Amino acid sequence: MSDELKDRAAIVTGASQGLGLAIARAYVEAGASVAICARDANALAVAEKELRALATSGQRVFASTADVANEADVTSFVAAALREFGHIDILVNNAGVYGPLGALDAIDWAEWVRAIEINLFGSILFCRALLPHFRENRYGKIVQLSGGGATNPLPRISAYAASKAAIVRFAETLAEEVRGDGIDVNAIAPGALNTRLLDEVLAAGPERVGANFYERSLKQKETGGAGLDRGAELAVFLASAASDGITGKLISAVWDPWIEFPDHADDLKKTDIYTLRRIVPKDRGFTWGGE
Repeated sequence: MSDELKDRAAIVTGASQGLGLAIARAYVEAGASVAICARDANALAVAEKELRALATSGQRVFASTADVANEADVTSFVAAALREFGHIDILVNNAGVYGPLGALDAIDWAEWVRAIEINLFGSILFCRALLPHFRENRYGKIVQLSGGGATNPLPRISAYAASKAAIVRFAETLAEEVRGDGIDVNAIAPGALNTRLLDEVLAAGPERVGANFYERSLKQKETGGAGLDRGAELAVFLASAASDGITGKLISAVWDPWIEFPDHADDLKKTDIYTLRRIVPKDRGFTWGGE
């Protein structure tokens, strides 16, 4: 146990398994009280039991089913967590799905829209619900889970790619909107993880997800992927006082030297490094295209 998040209270969505559960576990181990939600009541109950076993005196664990894309569910869950803890300091928007796999003109449109609702609207709804509380307390940490779809095209997984790119730009925008309110907003790229999403890709097969992506996924399954721990460690850092003032960034858990960020706080505040930006010819060594 550490005390990086002692006396803090966090909400982690989609925390019944995978990276969400790993983050919730890391938060409890860092001293925080944690409220978790997911749609699967049985998996959520198992996760709650595990987290309660880790909690020490003074820490609390609260769990309740919720659909992050349902505004009433989000409002109800946030209100219940506030009643339970008295305050919320950290929000981790982890809940997400791949959505339909396949060519855009062949997938189920309702499933495509549903993926956008979960991945994008779900995160926005939780931010909307907690912002008044964060502003009142002049403090808040919002940690958004991104993914490969934010920085690279993902043919045949278009709902996921589009929603992840959108949510990173939303996080950058919200960071500017609340600048000066004591609220930091950042996104995490956790790396290629061996979770249920990978299993969905492998089950779909190369015909639906494309031969290249399927082969990469097979290799990832065999090698073990990036692992959950590094993403969870970055989520602890972004929830802690060590990251105060670092905001509006998309940070790779695996590749970026985020543990050194406090030493470069001024540079991070003054530049657009670790953000989504357009590439122009000069960025690739060409002399045409203007400034």
